[in-house]
Amino acid sequence: MTELVITRTLAAPPEKVFAYVSDTQHLLKWWGPEGMHVPEHELAFDRLGPWMSVMMNDEGQRYKVSGHVTHVDPPNSVGFTWAWHDENDKRGVESHVTIKLVPAAKGGTEMELRHVDLPDDDVAANHEKGWTSSLRKLERLAASA
Repeated sequence: MTELVITRTLAAPPEKVFAYVSDTQHLLKWWGPEGMHVPEHELAFDRLGPWMSVMMNDEGQRYKVSGHVTHVDPPNSVGFTWAWHDENDKRGVESHVTIKLVPAAKGGTEMELRHVDLPDDDVAANHEKGWTSSLRKLERLAASA
């Protein structure tokens, strides 16, 4: 299985970034790659339990992903399982995402997003593109805090 690790330094303090990555109203501002919106969701990483979201692009293509929040440790980390659904709404291969936050030496927050148990390098590369695009939106959000 393949692992993907992305790190970012965000301008906001860990408590604020944790709210951005765990609270529904903030998640919806950056969740999904640029050009996507989230018309359907049960998206909250501030409590254990199931979650899901449907991302949609401007052409109306829908991408459903769901999982289970496995741990919440404010303001340090959150973890959740992840699996895409096919056109028949059947869940695919399950992977796991962990977002860790630590105070940055010069202020702000060091964030590590680790996505593990991806089936192969091609899937990891696609997830890297999606996460990188999404995290650009999160970086802008944190910079405006």
